[in-house]
Amino acid sequence: MTLPDISSLSTVASIGGGPIGGGWAAHFLARGFDVRAYLHDPAEEPAFREIIETAWPCLTELGLADTASLERLYITSNLEDAVAGAAFIQESAVERLDEKQDLYHKLGKIVGADIVIASSTSGLLMSDIQARCDIAARTLVGHPFNPPYLLPLVEVVGGAKTTTDSIDWAMAFYQHAGKEPLRLKKEIPGFVATRLQEALWREALHMVANGEASPEDIDRALRFGPASRMAVQGQCMAFHVACGEGGMAKNLDQFGPALKLPWTRLDAPELTPALRNAMVDGCRDMAGSESFKTMAAERDQKIARILKVVRQKG
Repeated sequence: MTLPDISSLSTVASIGGGPIGGGWAAHFLARGFDVRAYLHDPAEEPAFREIIETAWPCLTELGLADTASLERLYITSNLEDAVAGAAFIQESAVERLDEKQDLYHKLGKIVGADIVIASSTSGLLMSDIQARCDIAARTLVGHPFNPPYLLPLVEVVGGAKTTTDSIDWAMAFYQHAGKEPLRLKKEIPGFVATRLQEALWREALHMVANGEASPEDIDRALRFGPASRMAVQGQCMAFHVACGEGGMAKNLDQFGPALKLPWTRLDAPELTPALRNAMVDGCRDMAGSESFKTMAAERDQKIARILKVVRQKG
């Protein structure tokens, strides 16, 4: 079965009305695609449109495709209508395996066998999601980072029934659509970026639980420490460059023994009421009276500026 010609592909479907589904819709619209969006409940439409409207100023600043337009968005609560005519489907439905399996079972009955379906799942395995899908060979994970209309990363990995040509096609399509696809070597829970993020998250929770740092302390340490460097160098390259001419070899030879020191606690701490309240109160204190819409817009503006600088520097 021949897969769609990426260069002439004009219509995509986005399934899901939450921040990820809305974020994907905004991204595809900005890249000049017709977007057919499926919302489970028509009542989700105002919030869905607000996500896209919030994203649009930063997408405009980064540069819209010549054919980009909000008028190219079509919203429906009929699944078959949503996928009609779409040459690619990005699924961002609720993160529950049983519901994903039901959805893919339905999609397998109404979508052509030449259409790739990518899931935005942040932790479920495609081998499990595709178990009851008649076109499982064309299903894979295309996991974005939030917000998907700004952060370029998409982690791509197939399931047990996914064909290699489907993964090849998805990698090429995401690159064509302005993303930075990362092809995983194998299925693992949480993929790559989320697992790295979770390690930071667990360590942060431990420090708050033990009274070693507040949520504000942790965020300041990251923002004014490694976060700025990570915009241009990942963890491995940062350590390679940090040791000068000796590179990573010098780093491991010099600091390798310290890896066994009890600096990190990879097991998650018990989420006690006290820890839960400390995290909630700390974040509320940092947010103050700012609305979530305002905070998201400010976040997007700053990320867009960083992305522009990184792009300019190659």
